[in-house]
Amino acid sequence: MAKITIEYRYKGSEKKNGRRNTSEMRYYLEGLVDDMRSAGISAEYIDSIASDGERNSVTINGKDVSEILKGLEIKMLESDDCDPAMGPNMVRFGRPTTDWDREYAEDIPDVLMKNAISKAYADANKNDE
Repeated sequence: MAKITIEYRYKGSEKKNGRRNTSEMRYYLEGLVDDMRSAGISAEYIDSIASDGERNSVTINGKDVSEILKGLEIKMLESDDCDPAMGPNMVRFGRPTTDWDREYAEDIPDVLMKNAISKAYADANKNDE
């Protein structure tokens, strides 16, 4: 069975600049790992300190998230694809859900992180065969 290892390397700084701070990012990633474990997926979270000159990063099974996402076409559900029982779509304000400043690991949107995890899991399962 494939295993997912998510490593968050960060500096001790807690800067926000309109994005998650390092504490919020750790909590978010730990939550994703807990969700995977409760779904029966072997998952591990590693928390480590980035060295001097290294920027904050998230790796999944040893690959940087931005590297995993290269070449993937992310498609959002259209309103016609949603269950009609869910009711009308809510109007949302803010940046697009796939907008991400790759200089900041903490800026990655949830949909992109989950797509990267799914891709890494599929690749790990393919390698296990």
